[in-house]
Amino acid sequence: MVPLKRRKTNSNSAGGVDVGVTKFPDVVIFLLERRMGASRKSFLTGLGRRKGFRVEECYSQCVTHVVSENNSGDEVRDWLEAQTPAGGRTGVSPYQLDISWYTESMGMGRPVDIQDRHQLQVRAEPRPIAMVTTLNGYACQRRTPLQHHNAVLTDALLVLAEKAEFSENEGRSVALRAASVLKALPHTVINMENLQGLPCLGEHSQRVIKEILEDGKSREVEAALHSEQYQAMKALTGIFGVGVKTADRWFREGLRHPSDVASSGHRLNHTQQAGIQHYDDLNMPVTKAEADAIGQIVKEAVQAVLPGAEIILTGGFRRGKPTGHDVDFLITHPEEGKEEGLMPKVVSWLEARGLLLYQKTNRNSYLEATEGSARPPNNMDRFERSFSIFRLDMPGAGPERHPQAALLEQAQDDSSVGGRRVGESWDWKAVRVDLVVTPFSQFAFALLGWTGSQLFERELRRWAGQEKHMSLSSHALYDSKQKRYLRASCEEEIFAHLGLEFIPPCERNA
Repeated sequence: MVPLKRRKTNSNSAGGVDVGVTKFPDVVIFLLERRMGASRKSFLTGLGRRKGFRVEECYSQCVTHVVSENNSGDEVRDWLEAQTPAGGRTGVSPYQLDISWYTESMGMGRPVDIQDRHQLQVRAEPRPIAMVTTLNGYACQRRTPLQHHNAVLTDALLVLAEKAEFSENEGRSVALRAASVLKALPHTVINMENLQGLPCLGEHSQRVIKEILEDGKSREVEAALHSEQYQAMKALTGIFGVGVKTADRWFREGLRHPSDVASSGHRLNHTQQAGIQHYDDLNMPVTKAEADAIGQIVKEAVQAVLPGAEIILTGGFRRGKPTGHDVDFLITHPEEGKEEGLMPKVVSWLEARGLLLYQKTNRNSYLEATEGSARPPNNMDRFERSFSIFRLDMPGAGPERHPQAALLEQAQDDSSVGGRRVGESWDWKAVRVDLVVTPFSQFAFALLGWTGSQLFERELRRWAGQEKHMSLSSHALYDSKQKRYLRASCEEEIFAHLGLEFIPPCERNA
């Protein structure tokens, strides 16, 4: 037991820590919690007070020694400037010291002399002026290259967008727009000042960005990536033909993986059955070389049944992406009307050669004469379109080609998931392919719509409606004021109708 007299002398405490007698009143210490942690700061605070040092809980202008751990001098300086308004501090600035000075002082029982090795080094050269960029509020007004300067930040926001999508809440569009803005910046974001004046960055997005800039990662993003729900929903929505609602229902039933679905006894439609059967291949990236190889097959099929028809690769590959999750082709003919009835012939040609593992064709349901301004904002699925899975031969490929081959061999009793039975050759690959037939008069609109990105197209339609009182789809552009359609033979003319600067496909990666 501590003698009663001593207990009375030392009873003055802060935050539950025994303060003790202050032996060095001219030395006022503040321990910076950043990267030190609350528990360690509390321990070191108590240690210093017991040895007679004055250690403050909160930073103030009376502090003479700021001690930090695992922080650079520039970081501590920035932190101090944020605590003190411009012109608000008078007198001498506090020492900015490494934790080594504090531990040595504790060991000696007094403040040791400050040496160069104790002091945090601050760059002598002038600090760079914070880069402030002004961007337009619509993604269709911004140039967004494929490679940008803020991948760490945008990757984190896209995880949150995907998490929100799995929960079907509005946070998805908020995070997507914030990521889109960061992708368009011509420089790397190094501090929060760089975000001043930028559109679409709400409090939540800024909070995530700030945490990543300060700590290197976001706790919310890390928690999402490691959550059972996120991982399960990502796996289940990766099944071709399965949307968020179906995946969520399966998750609540206890299903976590396509193999769970395959053995669950659920009645699956034809599309979902194909998605389960070819799950592994369809979740492998498709390379540009593979897309070009499929393009040669499609071109041969189309030319065989309709000479003179035109075929163009769209989607992410047209924007310059080296890989994608599927391959999209637009098909048309310069003579309006000749494209009618083309899709069944192309599908028959491909099926006769064993090139289709699955296909479903939708007829063209768009009727310009009856649509007008009342049509929905997104008509991308109203062309004659074949949703298909191609069997793409992979010459020279062996069992080692497929990264999941070993895993499938271990699943001897689950050969229905993956597309091949155990021991079967890996000399072909299943690839998702969309074939879209468009009349020549609608080709420019279809090309714009099918090139993407998805957010860029959505923003184009939003701009058309809110700023120009027009209705834009992958079929047409309708002017509500003039009550007439605006024709276009190329994408440049559509941008001109909308009063926008033309942005080439390689800069539409919003």
